[in-house]
Amino acid sequence: MTPDSAAALIILVLTYVGVAAGRIPGLRLDRAGIAFLGGAAMIALGPLSLEEAFRAIDFDTIALLLGMMIVVAHLKVSGAFRALGGLAIDHAHAPFVLLVIVTVLAGVLSAFLVNDAICLVMAPIVLQVVRALDRNPLPYLIAVATASNCGSVATITGNPQNMVIGTLSKIPYPAFAAALAPVAAFGLVAVIIVVRLVYAQEFAFKSELEPHLFRGHMHKGQVVKASVTCLALAIAFFAGVPPAKAAILGGAFLLLTRQIKPRRIYRELDGPLLILFAGMFVVVAGAEKALLTPDRIAMARAFGLDMVWRLSLFTAVLSNIVSNVPAVLALRPFIPTFPDPQRAWLVVAMSSTLAGNFTLLGSVANLIVAEHARAEGTPISFWAYFKVGAPLTVVTLAAGTAWLMWR
Repeated sequence: MTPDSAAALIILVLTYVGVAAGRIPGLRLDRAGIAFLGGAAMIALGPLSLEEAFRAIDFDTIALLLGMMIVVAHLKVSGAFRALGGLAIDHAHAPFVLLVIVTVLAGVLSAFLVNDAICLVMAPIVLQVVRALDRNPLPYLIAVATASNCGSVATITGNPQNMVIGTLSKIPYPAFAAALAPVAAFGLVAVIIVVRLVYAQEFAFKSELEPHLFRGHMHKGQVVKASVTCLALAIAFFAGVPPAKAAILGGAFLLLTRQIKPRRIYRELDGPLLILFAGMFVVVAGAEKALLTPDRIAMARAFGLDMVWRLSLFTAVLSNIVSNVPAVLALRPFIPTFPDPQRAWLVVAMSSTLAGNFTLLGSVANLIVAEHARAEGTPISFWAYFKVGAPLTVVTLAAGTAWLMWR
């Protein structure tokens, strides 16, 4: 092994261990900082030049994620999410109906907008409503987290890992949605059934609810503008416009306003996630250049990951160890060598997303909901979540894998 290869291997392992742990003992680095440090180390220690590192960063993915962040931030700040949530929840006159509405709303919104952002919006809305109704908040909050993960499977813009896969695979937006929207729909139904069974006592007795959501201040003109922009984005995506181009133009258009100060939008953007992406792109590119010889790629293929069920299981396990985005990037060098790369990418998208439902720590969406619940004095325990997440993950992964094998 050459010095560059040894350096690349050490950096890759340390970065992935750090990202998996979420921190480095004795330091205040988070996942984004760890990924950024790993990328810088790839440049400093020789596997990549600065120019190669710049080329390694997929700016299509960064632009798509940034554009969608701006769109979601504008929807949130303008009051559009609370207006939509209030309109839907006003019709929930029984606990089970409330569960169905919360699940469908979180899932459908996550299908087109970034699921982490939807959880940021939905968690406080659901908490406010269930507290006013004096109901147990746990089943509804868990439904928000799991439904946002399931719903986000459907499209390229549903979550960050799908954005990476959409850019790397070049699968058209309509083809991606046609393949995985049925899996997302099945997942939402499964969420409703599993939550209903696990928390049967909450839904055991029929009771009449009178839910009401305080909508707060709403910029009506901006709500209309943001809604029209989202509709235009959906049309553009399905019409074949490159998602990154459509998202960045839509986000830029929404910044043209006299009512909302740009800094309010900027505060809603997830800058650390962009840094995490950039750092991981560089780390993986350095490892790919220094370590992945044809012989090593052939050795990896010997594990049989080109088989749908084996790739699905491997991706699910890896995603729960190192998180979904790093798992997707780790598989990037191998997928193009498979007999059917497009189907392999769809399997990775499906499995890396649904695997996030397995435990409370499985996805950022789960952690966002849990943090809101904890801050409001309603903590979600690991076991309370696991009772829903584990069976839900097994059922949806099995169904999704079978669907993609058959399709």
